[in-house]
Amino acid sequence: MKRINLLLSYFKKEEIILWSSSVILILVSFGIFDRENFLTLVASLIGVTSLIFNAKGNPFGQFLMVIFSVLYGIISFTFSYYGEMITYLGMTAPMAVVALISWLRNPYQGNKAEVKVNRIKKNEYIFMWFITVIVTIIFYFVLEYFDTANIIPSTISITTSFLAVYLTFRRSPYYAIGYAANDILLIVLWVLASFENMAYVSVVVCFIAFLANDIYGYLSWCEMEKRQAV
Repeated sequence: MKRINLLLSYFKKEEIILWSSSVILILVSFGIFDRENFLTLVASLIGVTSLIFNAKGNPFGQFLMVIFSVLYGIISFTFSYYGEMITYLGMTAPMAVVALISWLRNPYQGNKAEVKVNRIKKNEYIFMWFITVIVTIIFYFVLEYFDTANIIPSTISITTSFLAVYLTFRRSPYYAIGYAANDILLIVLWVLASFENMAYVSVVVCFIAFLANDIYGYLSWCEMEKRQAV
């Protein structure tokens, strides 16, 4: 009971409401549209929980993101979204591990539950975009080779995913903007998939919840950055 009270006191009221609403939305959509693919349900719940911890700058969020990435890669494979599978298993999951290490090594004033926000210099942004373009081009041909479904949005998803994981590793508040952009693309991808199988509507709802959480994550990190700068 003490642990539950401690956990509740750790989160703000609006964060508890956001997480609870997201969980309820995911559970209801699963009960209506799916009822079979429990792996999707588990992945969605782990994913949305990771985001609320990430919004606090807590490394535990990155640990959960590693688990989510593996599960989501498996789910993507079931619909031949090889781009998503390769992205999450080959890029997001490994980068989440690297980000976890980075966050653990850079606590704010010794507080291991809050990472120190980093400000990226202009020259690094140029480097980031250069690497992003190269990664996108390479992955496009990889996706084409595997005859990936909806290749254009899948390729753009590679771009937004790489930007998101890079900025997460570098502890920049803009990581959440990258993930939010990726959420929008994934909503489009899974809406297209749901035309063929209504069960994937639950995945669409999952990423709608992710989008709300990532927007909050950005606002939370901006607030955290201002507080740490004082």
